[in-house]
Amino acid sequence: MRSWQAYAHAWMSVICAAAMLFALTGTLSVSAQEKQRPASVKLGASGFQVPRFVSLKSNRVNVRKGPSTEHAVAWVFSRAGLPVEIIAEFEHWRQIRDSEGSEGWVFHALLSGRRTALIMPWTKESRSIPLHASTSSDSKAVAQLEPGVLGSVHTCDGAWCHFSVGDYTGWIQQERLWGVYGGEALE
Repeated sequence: MRSWQAYAHAWMSVICAAAMLFALTGTLSVSAQEKQRPASVKLGASGFQVPRFVSLKSNRVNVRKGPSTEHAVAWVFSRAGLPVEIIAEFEHWRQIRDSEGSEGWVFHALLSGRRTALIMPWTKESRSIPLHASTSSDSKAVAQLEPGVLGSVHTCDGAWCHFSVGDYTGWIQQERLWGVYGGEALE
């Protein structure tokens, strides 16, 4: 009987591992444009909601493997204004996720509450995305923007965002941006 229990336990472990792998794979297959704010929003150490989007304040931001300067630098961002998602907080450190899904820890002073977004960074197609004059797909295009372009988010109504890139300002469908949640309203 003992060997039967060991066999059953081993199979349960395999089944549990397979279920966790399936769940993880399913989570990772959700494209960035479908990203909704998780239902379980909580307050972090800062008193702000977690998760939330912010942007990089500096042209050089070290991303560390853990929440202290004792942890090694995993990589370095070299462009101010890039949007990142804060997914956890520990004291003065913020665990962030970038548009490619990479995660690491950043000191809070290197982040800004200014909202920015990237246009469809998940696509490899080279097609232009219209920046509209109003919140209608039928409205005049003020500019044609390429995937990966960085811009400033001014407001969002849950479907459209008032967005600017350089001298161009207009409206873009919210689902085409990484840096705001689907359905999120910003004022």
